[in-house]
Amino acid sequence: MTESPVLKKSPLHERHVALGAKFAEFGGWEMPLEYGGVIAEHTAVRTSVGVFDVSHLGKATVKGPGAAAYVNACLTNDLGKIAPGQAQYTLCCTDSGGVVDDLIAYLHADDDVFLIPNAANTAEVVRLLQAQAPEGVVVTNTHDDYAILAVQGHDSDEVVAAIGLPTGHDYMSFVVADYAGTPVVVCRTGYTGERGYELVVPNEAAVAVFDALLAAGEKYGIAPAGLGARDTLRTEMGYPLHGQDISPEITPVQARSGWAVGWKKEHFWGDAALRAEKEAGPAKILRGLRAVGRGIPRPHMTVNDANGTALGEVTSGTFSPTLKKGIALALLDAGVKEGDQVAVDIRGRQEPFEVVKPPFVTVNVRES
Repeated sequence: MTESPVLKKSPLHERHVALGAKFAEFGGWEMPLEYGGVIAEHTAVRTSVGVFDVSHLGKATVKGPGAAAYVNACLTNDLGKIAPGQAQYTLCCTDSGGVVDDLIAYLHADDDVFLIPNAANTAEVVRLLQAQAPEGVVVTNTHDDYAILAVQGHDSDEVVAAIGLPTGHDYMSFVVADYAGTPVVVCRTGYTGERGYELVVPNEAAVAVFDALLAAGEKYGIAPAGLGARDTLRTEMGYPLHGQDISPEITPVQARSGWAVGWKKEHFWGDAALRAEKEAGPAKILRGLRAVGRGIPRPHMTVNDANGTALGEVTSGTFSPTLKKGIALALLDAGVKEGDQVAVDIRGRQEPFEVVKPPFVTVNVRES
């Protein structure tokens, strides 16, 4: 009998237990799925403010002379387009153009880049970067050294400011601030579509920061939110999830993530394959689906045309708490266009859906 692997725990685990969290496994970590219900937590983020523990996300540093240039030669997006103090969404691809992971790169300086990959892929991203690192560039896995708290919602500024941390900086920029003698990275990023901040906090300060956020947010109705609500929120925005909407088998060109590729760069991992696919046009494209009826789509359900011919399959699907109907991302034949009517096979029923362009809801993520 094979023993189950021991799951890692967030430094906030006992706080989540005390709050009545239900837990689930995420990338080798035991993390809160929900506290009082996914819909209530989702609604709190859309209408006021919520706080997520996303400490399972990876952390890695790339340091040394030419560190930023090295990262830029490996990952898809163009780090040359941002300045120190800014962050950038980027992709780590295989030679065939598939996605090893999507991640956020924090540019501290030309010799100092901080990376936040997904939990399950951190070790592989670090391994790949270490394997080709030039002399003097050191890649370090710091996955277990930091907690990450995401404060999301239109009241996020008030909550973050109330605990003495800086707010109001531009979208996708960050500030390193002091919290009771501990450096905290405060970045205007998130995975919900709402205005918000992600705080990278050394483990030893995580409980104090979390407690302070909940206390400061009480008058705004702050809700601790689990990864169930994080998934419904990101799906409403059409944000991809690695392993479902992007993967080693689903390229950025297919996933309509070409905006995160520095096409004018001389080189990055997978560049030849991605340039060829972009030139030829992908056979499959990731599209949005919005229910016409009451159907709730789920991953791997087949999408058909009116004649019952398969067009592709759902990659992410859920009930949208905001729209009160089913929504999905689906990898479909390139000939399928926005406005087309399709059917999703939901347990043998052909439920009608309209092909639409995400996001499915209007939010204020870039609001200054």
